Amino acid sequence: MKVIFIKELKKKAKKGEVKEVADGYANFLIKNGYAVASNSKNLKQLEYEKEKLAKEKEKLKEEALKQKERLEKITLEFSVKTGEGDKVFGSISVKQIKDALAKKGEKIEKSAILLENPIATLGFHYVKVNLYPKVEAKIKIHVVK
Repeated sequence: MKVIFIKELKKKAKKGEVKEVADGYANFLIKNGYAVASNSKNLKQLEYEKEKLAKEKEKLKEEALKQKERLEKITLEFSVKTGEGDKVFGSISVKQIKDALAKKGEKIEKSAILLENPIATLGFHYVKVNLYPKVEAKIKIHVVK
């Protein structure tokens, strides 16, 4: 019997997959809410949901591209205390960058900011921000005395 999985079943099927399974197993899947019978009505519903999901993904990607343009125009400036020979005390962390972006009206998750090492030198630095798969922005950071 062919079924359409409406929930992910570990190591068996992903949501939206159509698979041929034994009748007894199909009854189990349907009864427990993992799948529905594969008929024309349910297949149309599956196609509708796939189209809706594709539109949502496209919208999210467009928003990420717009945000990328805004972020790349921003320069964040951080004032730090320095010692002898312009040695910086402390460093600029991901949290500080996130907070500075929030003050500029940009909501970014900490995990999206890709900072390999905290910034601990004066001057200009570029930090990558992962906004969406394959959409990355580079933020300009200026560290001054």
